[in-house]
Amino acid sequence: MNKRKRSTGSTSAKGKSYGGSSQPRSGRSNASSSKPSSPRSGNAAKQASASHSPAGVTKSGGKAAKPAAASKRPGSAHYRKSEPPRQYKVTEPDELLHFLLKHLKSGRNAVKSILGRGQVSVDEKVVTKFNEPLTPGQTVFISKEGAVAAPSLTGINILHEDDDIIVIRKEAGLLSIAADKSDDLTAYRQLMAHVRRTNPLNRIFVVHRLDRDTSGVMMFAKSEEVQQQLQDNWKENVQDRVYVALVEGAVAQEEGTISSWLKETKTLKMYSSPRPNDGQHAITHYKRLKSNREFSLLEVRLETGRKNQIRVHMEDLGHPIAGDRKYGARTRDLGRLGLHARVLSFIHPTTGKLMTFETDIPKPFLYPFRGETAPEQ
Repeated sequence: MNKRKRSTGSTSAKGKSYGGSSQPRSGRSNASSSKPSSPRSGNAAKQASASHSPAGVTKSGGKAAKPAAASKRPGSAHYRKSEPPRQYKVTEPDELLHFLLKHLKSGRNAVKSILGRGQVSVDEKVVTKFNEPLTPGQTVFISKEGAVAAPSLTGINILHEDDDIIVIRKEAGLLSIAADKSDDLTAYRQLMAHVRRTNPLNRIFVVHRLDRDTSGVMMFAKSEEVQQQLQDNWKENVQDRVYVALVEGAVAQEEGTISSWLKETKTLKMYSSPRPNDGQHAITHYKRLKSNREFSLLEVRLETGRKNQIRVHMEDLGHPIAGDRKYGARTRDLGRLGLHARVLSFIHPTTGKLMTFETDIPKPFLYPFRGETAPEQ
């Protein structure tokens, strides 16, 4: 498992992009020489074939070409590509920059440049931090080339990552996780590929989900133990979950609470049962931020976390979420579901520190109130 520096205190993040890194590349030889076509072809012919072929490859009589020995002259580009990474064994505790300065005999700026280009790996994991701690037994590799650029993530911004969790901001339209074995692009699949770039055995685990058309903050665990710890103690660990919802119509009350028991139909639609204790108890608190005749912008806090809870409760309130045709909405102006998970605050499962991640209200949610005073971000 990757060892990253953990959070040491209360953390707050606002939608930052993340750029990962991957393993350094090693150059491969493209040069080869062909078998001589006649007995008269000697060593000189072989050398000429290897040195004068424009692509470094020749073909003869349709037979497969054999690799030729690479030139080892100091100026040979081929030699620079095929040179293996240099290795240095760590024998005593140290910091990476100081360790490199001792072994490379280069200036401080030159060593920082090597680090910045992703040419340094510790135990085959690319490291760019100057103060990365080293322990005896580790091996530091220095490659001739920088690390391969990490593929970009689609519909995801990583807000925080450590040894135990990953916190992201998901965009509307992206699945959290596939419901079946389809090849749909999901947050789960992308993050699995992300953690496996540094170790193919790494995995991530789902802690909670957001609907496909809901944007906002969500969290994944990096081990099954952490996943179970978070899920088993969800109510104690999660200190605050705040959503913003753009709903249809003018909500009369400035704030209120909706309490009901939720059940699911055979068509997988949730609804509030009229009978107490008939289903899962769900409690939703709301506060009006903005309102006009057509729409209201609400701050919504969950006391329980049931499937489609906010969507059902807004329909119960008589003000379905904008764009939510499944639960009674008539408008389509927004082009997406008017629901965003704005804040997630929880106790870190390992450090015990309070961590809070907050994102801005999506701009389309504010469009119906143009010209009015914007709500506090």
